[in-house]
Amino acid sequence: MLAWILTFLLLPILGVGLFFLLSEPKRNRARRRFIRKRRGLNPELRKTLGTFRRIHAPEMEENSFPPSLRKFVKLATRINDRQPPTGANRVEIYHNRGADSWQALLDAVASAAHHVHLEYFIFRADSSGEALASLLIEKAKNGVSCRLLLDHLGSWDLPLSFVERLRSSGVKVAWFMPVLPWRGPNWRFHFNFRNHRKIVVVDGQIAFTGSQNIADEYFRADTPSGPWIDTHLRLTGPAVYELQEIFIEDWYYATADDIFAEDFFPSLDVAENSSGQIVQVIPSGPDSDAGIMHHLLLAAISAADYSVVLATPYFVPDWAMVLTLEAAALRGVRVRLLLPEKSDHSLALWAGRSYYRELTESGVEIYEMGPAFLHSKVGVIDQLWGLVGSANMDQRSFRLNFEITTVLYESTSLLQLEHCLVDLIDNSQRTTASFSGFMQRLKMGVARLVSPLY
Repeated sequence: MLAWILTFLLLPILGVGLFFLLSEPKRNRARRRFIRKRRGLNPELRKTLGTFRRIHAPEMEENSFPPSLRKFVKLATRINDRQPPTGANRVEIYHNRGADSWQALLDAVASAAHHVHLEYFIFRADSSGEALASLLIEKAKNGVSCRLLLDHLGSWDLPLSFVERLRSSGVKVAWFMPVLPWRGPNWRFHFNFRNHRKIVVVDGQIAFTGSQNIADEYFRADTPSGPWIDTHLRLTGPAVYELQEIFIEDWYYATADDIFAEDFFPSLDVAENSSGQIVQVIPSGPDSDAGIMHHLLLAAISAADYSVVLATPYFVPDWAMVLTLEAAALRGVRVRLLLPEKSDHSLALWAGRSYYRELTESGVEIYEMGPAFLHSKVGVIDQLWGLVGSANMDQRSFRLNFEITTVLYESTSLLQLEHCLVDLIDNSQRTTASFSGFMQRLKMGVARLVSPLY
């Protein structure tokens, strides 16, 4: 509120324009529009998917979990209006290994026999983008149905010639909420409500999700910004159904094309993965009543008994998050935050640093990692519950962006995830919050003041 008041006073004409472009009053209208669109999906096919789920992806009730996990299961299930957790999934974690995840993605797309669905915030026409585009073109020419859904602002600099080359070869490309009318039928001159999700589904059998977009910095160490540290997942099993449905809903909203069909949800051999990972997929965004990710993190941190480990590239908390982290540390929980030493968004970096002093005084341990840029969005609570996703710890991810989060329950995968985080922390510098210079304090003050605007 204070930021907007100052904007109106200092920039009265520009301030009014920015308010209508960037503020939240349109959120409720946008939410109703999203819901109307999604309810328009074929109800018979929705019913068919429900039958598939009951047969091939049996839900896991709260009582089937050990007592130590039930509070987390109840929390994630009640805050999420979709499915409870499903078992019999296989999870492969790619952490700090961009080349490995990239090769796994290319191998999966190359193996596609029926369809490839991709949804990204950023897709660049660099060597990585060209390699994936060439593979999609090859698959489309061989009769595989390929769809690529891109956020308009995130992929703003993608050349139209690049897109047209894909389309002319049979790859269907759509823009999510374009701000220019010639980019798509669902254009809105509004810069918020961006689709920040990263989803790939191949033949309804294999899925990828996490924090990696399609650009060289995510996969190669020889870029100007150096190697990025990311966390991505390869999934097989019932969780793929959830990611497939989310893609289809987003595609329908962007194009009004109802592609909801049974052959996108093939039968799964659950018996093969009977001892597999318990997974829960949680979509969030302005089409939900609550700030799902905000509530989920607040409640999970509050439920922690002894350990909270969180990694995020953009740490711009609100007071509720700050107080929750402080309260956990004060009651004896070891709270560790892993943040980047350098950032591609300086305002977010300095806004986050403005909270360091009060957090560290309460016992929160804050570590800054460099020189590689930390881009993972990961959390582990009590070695029982963890998340990997696209959401940052800032207001844009909590309130405005469409995000996707995968929750992992007690397993070897979760222990592996925590081990990766702790290894990064051990090789990072613990901050003392001693930003005493005038320019540093000025940067933190200005960044914190305007943080609600970005």
